Formats: sequence, structure tokens, C-alpha cells
Amino acid sequence: MVAGIQPAMIGMTQRREGAALDTVCGMRVHILAFPNIDRTSGLLSANLVIRIVSETRSIETDCFPMRLPDFEAWAMFAAVVEHRSFTDAARALSVSKATVSKAVTRLEEHLDTSLFNRTSRRLALTESGKRLADHAHRILAEGQAAEEAAREETADLSGVVRLGAPMSFGLLRIAPLIARFTQEHPLVDIDLHLSDAHIDLIEMGLDATIRIADMPDSSLRARRLADVDIHVVASPAYLAARGRPMHPSDLSGHDCFCYSNVTTPDVWRFAGPGQQNVVVQVRSRLTVNSGDAMLPALRAGVGIARLPDFIVGEALASGELEEVLVDWRAPPFGLHLVTPPSRLRPARVDALLDFITRHHGC
Repeated sequence: MVAGIQPAMIGMTQRREGAALDTVCGMRVHILAFPNIDRTSGLLSANLVIRIVSETRSIETDCFPMRLPDFEAWAMFAAVVEHRSFTDAARALSVSKATVSKAVTRLEEHLDTSLFNRTSRRLALTESGKRLADHAHRILAEGQAAEEAAREETADLSGVVRLGAPMSFGLLRIAPLIARFTQEHPLVDIDLHLSDAHIDLIEMGLDATIRIADMPDSSLRARRLADVDIHVVASPAYLAARGRPMHPSDLSGHDCFCYSNVTTPDVWRFAGPGQQNVVVQVRSRLTVNSGDAMLPALRAGVGIARLPDFIVGEALASGELEEVLVDWRAPPFGLHLVTPPSRLRPARVDALLDFITRHHGC
């Protein structure tokens, strides 16, 4: 069977077996099996077999030419997703709204699926749109990065780098690095987004983000920079009043502070002597989405918290807080530098990421 070739294309009528046909895309063919022709659709059925007699050109490239992706439509779709508006996407791309709308419609027709649910007040991605948005962002990002890479010279870095980071780590470690980096590269501007919530860096339009967490499998690229040590701490006043826990199971009788931006805030894991692994469920006296927000209650002797070194390191060194369960270790979190899937990045982005990698201080 030659899918999609109609008899009219080869001047064919039902003929006796072995009769030669006219050329098909530059090739002479013989029928090896008598064809059944669907009188309704005019298509040859599966028991038509052809033999190539003389080949002058390729069926794949000449008869059925490869259709190139509509890169412009994909890029405009990505812009609409990023800006959540046809109007704003058109403004960002310096084209008319009609141009963007036609491009997205063209892409929908080519893919034979709707990408957006449109109303007069709301624009929302369909399920197909959600699945394809990442591909669209990748196409747009790689195109932009390729053009910028061709224009930029590393010796003359300029432009904006959009970076995300957790609130506490961003304030304590990243902000000082940004100050140093901008002094060294005065033509580079930094847009720093600090949040302890999990953010979608592609949706936010970020060039990179710092994450302190185990990284799930995804299309994003993650570079592990270091481990972040976790300490279980309390004030001397709390320990004097309530006693010092000696085993993780003792925590069930204490007031604990839980960090809400993890999957199970009140489930604490420990590794101890003899490769023991212990999981305990603690009672949360305070649940908060910022580690820094636990410090006042810790100092006041209200409870016990599990916090990273960069938040409690100074308080431990000064004796303001004390570490408990010193023979047990909470699993460290990975410090990751996360970027979109594309390997192509502007030189200014690579310069900042390399600077952070060298000087993050963990």
C-alpha cells in the first residue's frame, strides 16, 4: 500500500496483474498484486504492492516533502503563555495582537488541537496547551539565546539576568554575591526574585533559580552545588525547662516548629549511630513558611526547630541556641542551581551562574 496516493495521481484504472503503470513521483512501477480500489474514497487498499522499476528521485523528499515546524507560531504561543495575554504578548514582541492571534490559530490548526480556552475575561491553557507549553518555551528560549550568543561578547557583558532564590538563603548568601557581581560587571542588571514557595521558573520568565531541596525528575537542568546541613536546635532556657531530648523519639514529648514548604512538615527523619534510620512525627507548636520567622520563638524558649546552617550558624556559634541530638543527623538538603532545559544561554547568565558556583559559601 502507498498511503495517501490516489489512482488519479498515477493515472490508474483497474488493470491486469503485472501491467506497468505511469510514473509515480518520477518512478515507474509494476503492480505485483491486483489492487482493490475503494470506490468511495478512491484510495488503494492494502493488497496493492508496487515494485520500483527506475528511481529518479526520493519519494520521501519529493513526493511527501517534510513539513518544517512553524517556529514563529511556537514562539508566539510561548509568549502568550508567559504573559497570560495576547495583548501583552503582542506588546512584548512588538507585533500586533492580530499577528499573535493568527499565529496561535495557525499552530492549533496544524496540531489539530486547542491550546487555550478563551473567554472575554479569561485565558486558560487547555490540557494539550499545558503539555506543549514547555516545548514552546524551549523553542523560544533556544532561539533567543542563539541570537544573543551571536551578538554578545563575554568581555562586554550587558543586559538583564532574572534570578530566583529562597528568601532566607537569598538574603544571607545570594544578595551579597549580587552586590559583588554587579560591581565587577556594571552593564549587567539583576532582577532578583526571593520566595520560599516553589516557583515555576519558566512561567516566571527566570533565567535560573536556586533551590534547596531534593530535585524531582523534570526537563529542567539542575547543578548540585553543595549539601546544606540541617541542625535541630533550641534555646538554653527551653532545654533547662523541658529537658534535652537524647533520642529522636523523645521529640514526641516536645513542642516543635515545622517548616510548611515541604511535603510532610511534621515528619522528621534522622540517621544515627550504627546506620540507624529513625522517622518521627512531631507535635507542631508553630508551623511557618519561613525559617527566619522561627528565630524569635526559638530565642524566647518556646520550642525546638530543625533549620539549615545558614540560618542558625551564628546563633549556635554565639551560644544563643544549642544543638540537640548531636549523635543524630538530619538528612542534608541539596543546594541546586536550576536552569531551563536549553543548553544555550546568554553570556551574562553564564557569568552570573559561574560566579555563584564559585562563591556561594556552602
